[in-house]
Amino acid sequence: MGNSSLVLVSNRLPVDRVVRPDGQSEWRRSPGGLVSALEPVMARSGGAWIGWPGATEIEVEPFDVVPPNGGKTYRLVPVALSEQEFVDYYEGFSNNSLWPLYHDVITAPQYHRAWWDAHVLINRRFAEAAAREAAPGGIVWVHDYQLQLVPRMLRELRPDVAIGFFLHIPFPSFGIYAQLPWRTQIVDGLLGADVIGFQRVADARNFQRAVRRLLGYRTRTGRVFIPESEDKAARTVVVSDYPISIDAKEFRSLSATPSVQARAVEIRHELGDPRRVLLGVDRLDYTKGIVHRIKAFGELLSDGSLNPAEVSLVQVAVPSRERVESYRALRDEIELLVARINGDFGTLGHNPITYLHKGYPHDEMAALYRASDVMLVTALRDGMNLVAKEYVATRADNRGVLVLSEFAGASDELKTALLINPHDIEGLKENILRAIHMPALEQGRRMRPMRRRIAENDVSHWSASFLADLRGARAGDQVPLS
Repeated sequence: MGNSSLVLVSNRLPVDRVVRPDGQSEWRRSPGGLVSALEPVMARSGGAWIGWPGATEIEVEPFDVVPPNGGKTYRLVPVALSEQEFVDYYEGFSNNSLWPLYHDVITAPQYHRAWWDAHVLINRRFAEAAAREAAPGGIVWVHDYQLQLVPRMLRELRPDVAIGFFLHIPFPSFGIYAQLPWRTQIVDGLLGADVIGFQRVADARNFQRAVRRLLGYRTRTGRVFIPESEDKAARTVVVSDYPISIDAKEFRSLSATPSVQARAVEIRHELGDPRRVLLGVDRLDYTKGIVHRIKAFGELLSDGSLNPAEVSLVQVAVPSRERVESYRALRDEIELLVARINGDFGTLGHNPITYLHKGYPHDEMAALYRASDVMLVTALRDGMNLVAKEYVATRADNRGVLVLSEFAGASDELKTALLINPHDIEGLKENILRAIHMPALEQGRRMRPMRRRIAENDVSHWSASFLADLRGARAGDQVPLS
């Protein structure tokens, strides 16, 4: 047993190994929503964070890190993967089986028994690492779809610890989920937790239906009742929605700095000072609806609804899973579409679409948000989408318009955005035009309640509410129903 009262378990550690020009390596904070959401938890509590270090065939000893913004030092515990394990467990089962299945089969999942065997093996390796690190009676919080077997495995190793699980992506309806050959094993794995958290109420309900259909357990809103068995007492598992959020105060403060405000002005000037700037920021993924968005924008230029000299669409596509064929094909499709539209409507001094295949630090993102009049979030399926919340958090002047897919979890909270069905290209075009021409008074009326929502339900509220329910569930207290 270890001495960490709080252990976080995620597929990746919150750092990347970087080789400096002098040949020496160092660890730097990783970008991404999960790191931004969980690092403040570790900074407040200390403890251990278990995850893969980001490279195969290397052995890295555990090491301590100091949070960049202050707080308690915490321990990083790497879990090693061979190259073949990475291919089978991560690229194979996680991203070619589970990811497309959980995103409503936008692309067809593949199922291979060798991938599943690797998935079980690696989940057990993570569970064993957590069992070694957790203090007696401690808390272990497991994250995301790659590690859904860990809660059951960990309960068998360490029945004394409180186990929480949070799924950052959607959980599909049973009609879709049922095609997974290992559907019962996944559900049983998750039920090893004391609290299982989802992004949306609908996801929690989908999971409970899967429990009823596959295991026959009784459920009600917010609860799964596991009956007594020969060697185990009856248990109640809390199943609820905990919509993840951002550090709204950080983005609000960052957007107010003179350097970010000056950079926002500079960005608009670099774009040719268009009358309206539209922005899309996404991981390069087929779930994000990037092609739909660009197609709609191109048709608005083609039919004369928009003047290409007066509008500019900036599309940031952060590289993702570049070894997976479907992602390479998506990149080619997007880049060809952008090239065609710019070729048709660009001039020597201005292209209507600026396409950026790279990631950016927080300060540059804040400047892009400030520089943009319209934010386009057109996900075909998304657990939450924190980009939508980041954009709203930076709009201290209550100006700007968020066009938001109803299939993103953020739409449950940001109800005064312009909600759209991204599959409806004509409807998407109409709402882009509505956003571009929206009067300032209506922009403010829509933006204010979204900013209040994000300020009240920030990432600290998210983690505190989940951990409070986990402690309560383990202590046998009455956790509120959803």
